[in-house]
Amino acid sequence: MLRRDVLLGGAGMALGGALGAPALAQPAGARVLKFIPQSDLGILDPHITTAYVTRHHGFMVFDTLYGMDAQFRITPQMAEGHVVEDDGRRWTITLRTGLKFHDGAPVRAQDCVASIRRWAARHPLGQELNARLEEMAAADDRRIVFRLKRPYPLLADALGSLVTPCCFIMPERLAQTDGSKQVTEMVGSGPFRFKADERVQGSRFVYERFADYVAREQGESSWTAGPKRVNLDRVEWIVTPDASTAAAALQNGEMDWWEVPTSDLLPLLKRNRNVVIDMPNPTGLVGWGRFNHLHAPFDNPGVRRALMGAVSQEDYMTAVTGTDRSLWRDHVGFFPPETPLASEAGLDVLKGPRDFDKVKRDLAAAGYKGEKVVLLAATDFPTLNALGQVGNDMLRKAGMNVEFVATDWGSVVARRSSREPPEKGGWSIFFTFWTGLDVINPGVNQPLRGNGKDGWWGWSTSPGMEALRQRWFDAPDLATQKVVAREMQALAFEEVPTLPLGQYFQATAYRRSLGDVPKGMPLFWSLKKTA
Repeated sequence: MLRRDVLLGGAGMALGGALGAPALAQPAGARVLKFIPQSDLGILDPHITTAYVTRHHGFMVFDTLYGMDAQFRITPQMAEGHVVEDDGRRWTITLRTGLKFHDGAPVRAQDCVASIRRWAARHPLGQELNARLEEMAAADDRRIVFRLKRPYPLLADALGSLVTPCCFIMPERLAQTDGSKQVTEMVGSGPFRFKADERVQGSRFVYERFADYVAREQGESSWTAGPKRVNLDRVEWIVTPDASTAAAALQNGEMDWWEVPTSDLLPLLKRNRNVVIDMPNPTGLVGWGRFNHLHAPFDNPGVRRALMGAVSQEDYMTAVTGTDRSLWRDHVGFFPPETPLASEAGLDVLKGPRDFDKVKRDLAAAGYKGEKVVLLAATDFPTLNALGQVGNDMLRKAGMNVEFVATDWGSVVARRSSREPPEKGGWSIFFTFWTGLDVINPGVNQPLRGNGKDGWWGWSTSPGMEALRQRWFDAPDLATQKVVAREMQALAFEEVPTLPLGQYFQATAYRRSLGDVPKGMPLFWSLKKTA
């Protein structure tokens, strides 16, 4: 976590301050939706950050060439379709007709080429595209041509990925902005315009329906795929850091939708007959204990493997969200349950009673000699604090010499970047969450990777895992991808780059006056509001 700021809230003004802004002429109430986002929208440019709140903003303002539906299928969105030739080494994507940017300019293939280039530098699937790309160019205003050194069967999946940052299409003049600098002019071709003149940083962000948006005619609206038909004139994001204030505003009708209500207030909200509680993202959030692979004791795969016998995912998830099993899952591997690449490979190690005496013997046999384990625990976010507390208890019961460093998340983020030994200001293990979408396949799953010092904090090195990842990229179909992903999970339970700690589901809450609320993430097409 939280590279992405999933549930972390943000600095901002209280609701009263936001609602106290000067009144503006507004459409009728049934056409205006008031939404409490997870945090302040600190960065508007959706290409240069992995923050989820910016992704949600991105889908308001911009559109993508492909979308993903609730069955995790990738379908054309801005694209009319594509043709693959030359044994997979040439792709031609054709744009739908009539697409316009908010400034009135037509969407051209040249805009798409520039946007893809900017996005690909930061996204793992885009980086793989760059490694295989010989040339990408606009054949004319509607056709984008990719010439590849070797086939990339997952090109459409990459362009439609929901893993941040997504491949949003912006005008060429904006997409040519250096990737180290933010694009601040929000001109897209999506279903809503961003009202920069009404932006109050830390307080309010406003979007209005784009009258010239051209929705797809075919298909069913599902997640980011299919027709995006807008039934609202205006959406206002009101940043509300205080949970009690947010709950009161939702209950009394000042607000229509609260993205991430806190778990302690869910019972209160459930008692209000005018409020609906839903679990919109079936991939949930997956917890991880990330090892430092550079230093003892976790540079030893035998030590990491021995600890698998100590992991009780039930204990971790109960600490995070309580005893209601409808809110979490255990026996979770390296891919989210009920997603295309999930399997049972290696899961037996997580089942059955936990035997700490055996774990102690296994640690000793693996060569653990009492080295200090520096555990970084973020205490300022309840879910991360819960993982850290259970992790501390687990390691101590296993007989490890633990130094429990309780601090804020910002300090964890700063310290985990250190490659120094634990006794010189480094670390041994920290705990975090990734959304299921961020670990849904080997192309984006960072806890699984073995790319060493180029990889995620902890710097796991595994040539075998990286070779399997390349096999997955080359797989011609889903059946072959599943075989490779199963092998990767089996290897992960042998090498243990990261401890999988279970999956939980984040609730959202909205007024019963809203209907057809989209699933997956906060999206604002298809839904309807009654007065």
